[in-house]
Amino acid sequence: MQNQTKVAVIYYSATGTVHALAQAAIEGAAKAGATTRLRRVAELAPAAAIAGNPTWQAHSEQAAAIPEATVDDLEWADVVLFGTPTRYGSMASQLKQFIDTTGPLWQQGKLADKVYGGFTAAGTRHGGHESTLLAMAQIFYHWGGILVPPGYTDPIQFQVGNPYGTSFHAAQGSLPDEAALEAARYQAGRATEIAARLRAGRAA
Repeated sequence: MQNQTKVAVIYYSATGTVHALAQAAIEGAAKAGATTRLRRVAELAPAAAIAGNPTWQAHSEQAAAIPEATVDDLEWADVVLFGTPTRYGSMASQLKQFIDTTGPLWQQGKLADKVYGGFTAAGTRHGGHESTLLAMAQIFYHWGGILVPPGYTDPIQFQVGNPYGTSFHAAQGSLPDEAALEAARYQAGRATEIAARLRAGRAA
């Protein structure tokens, strides 16, 4: 078990759409042989705002059983996949707040040389899918990470059409369809396999 690639999927989800993609990513990583951790970042929205949306409230209660992410999860992992809904073409503040706590780890060089990727969902078809994924990629560059996008390396990618990372058009808060879930599984599996090759090369 010690030689398995370690994959952390860290995400924020209000109503459950990104949560479903995160679970699919965990499935894809596990299928590729990884040891996995599913982690949610802390909710920052006020209780009154959450209570005003029944779907948000229901998912918040359901997700409470999932451990909150810490920087220890980043240090532990060989692969980190971040998931977030789009907020005006960028990541949600909840995920950004977590990322803003990683400075000490970054200064020690402990975020470098890991494999990274991202996934997202937006309520409109052109509502910031790609810009959100690119915004996350900028962080990976600062960390000295190894960005592994899905590209067009599998037939599912031609079906969903986003080479930067898995994304889903969550019209009216809909949950991901099977194509989006399969794309998330594929992205995580590909990242796991690339990381395993890198680890094997370093060991050699």
